[in-house]
Amino acid sequence: MPQSEKNSQQPRLWTPVFVAIIVLTFCMFIGNQGVNAGSAVYVNRLGGTATLAGFGAAVFSVSAGVSRIVMGPLADIRGRLVVMSIGSIIFLVGLVGPAMTATLDLFLFWRFVQGIGFAASTTAAATAAADVLPVERLGEGIGYYGLGQAISMSIGPVLAITLVSTDPPENLYWGLAVAATLACVLCFICRYEKHPEWLPETSTYRTLSQRRKAESAAQAKPKPEPARNRPKIIDSVIEPGALAGAIPMGILSPVFGFTLFYAGLLGTQIGVGNAGLFFTMSAITMIAVRLASKRFMDRVPAIKIHTVAVIGAIIAYAMFIFIMNVDLDLGVRDALFYIAGIPYGLCPGLAIPINQTVAVKNSSEERWGAANGMFMLLMDLGIGVASVVWGMTNDAFGFEFTMCCAGVLALASIASALVCYPKADRRWRK
Repeated sequence: MPQSEKNSQQPRLWTPVFVAIIVLTFCMFIGNQGVNAGSAVYVNRLGGTATLAGFGAAVFSVSAGVSRIVMGPLADIRGRLVVMSIGSIIFLVGLVGPAMTATLDLFLFWRFVQGIGFAASTTAAATAAADVLPVERLGEGIGYYGLGQAISMSIGPVLAITLVSTDPPENLYWGLAVAATLACVLCFICRYEKHPEWLPETSTYRTLSQRRKAESAAQAKPKPEPARNRPKIIDSVIEPGALAGAIPMGILSPVFGFTLFYAGLLGTQIGVGNAGLFFTMSAITMIAVRLASKRFMDRVPAIKIHTVAVIGAIIAYAMFIFIMNVDLDLGVRDALFYIAGIPYGLCPGLAIPINQTVAVKNSSEERWGAANGMFMLLMDLGIGVASVVWGMTNDAFGFEFTMCCAGVLALASIASALVCYPKADRRWRK
């Protein structure tokens, strides 16, 4: 069969709603990346301490985790648009608040608000993305969905540092509030739950709606919604099917935590000229991987993709250790440090979408909100805990020991995937 004819038979992927969800996610992550990168500088400019900024990061992580537990199931019960809109508005309030007060008195409170809003909006947006995609191209679509996250990693921190360095420093929050406002506006385009005709018939949401209508028509007397639509709290929070992808992701995410919090410090300590270029290289790699996801995401076994992601992180850490222990020309050392961002970028670029796909596919469509919430919760917990644990191991044993520990966890995530993935996803060949 000619390739053009084969492609024409594929279910439609790109729709205005899907594009709106990607851009909305980009705006939310611009705000999140920006406020995370700029908060420490903002606190310092207002006379605060690094300890206060650190507590702010911890408060954000806790509130985001609580929000994901609640908002994932709520997106299943009340709808994606409701949770997405509420989350975007709360996040906007969390940015406008400190801009207007211009004081550190409520800094921790505003970080708490930001965490709730960001987690609610992004959990619902991830679920909405799965809704509007065809099941046959779910992995590919989730890869494209992550483009917003990947691009924001290279733009958000730079934008934040630029804004917070101006006078007044509250320009940080005013600038990021513009992105949050755009996210709120884009919610109006994501009203597919009331207008399913906006989506292709092959989309998961329309397929599920048609199935429900057929089941209802087959009944002589339509019955009220079953009791499962009003589940117990524990049942609504925990989605067992999502653990297939969430557990390997939770074990691997401390690897992201080390890189996010300490790669820049490592580069600074060994004298790299501009350690931030490592993140730029990793973001470029993530973008390239997401753009190429059509070629492999739904065609290659999940265990292979996850393994390549782990190998990428281990190669990056091996390059770091090599740089630390070998006497190199300064230009060569800096170049190798930046280039390490390329294999590292494969890790989040591949691991996040493939494990999220496994988590979603292994859950019923009615529970995709809870599935995404649980997936993101375990990933956030892994990153948050790592920020504390890796700091302790760095102080006690040094960077090399810490990177070896992270490498062991990365390998352990492969073992967990071999246990947790559904049988079809842990086969090495399809």
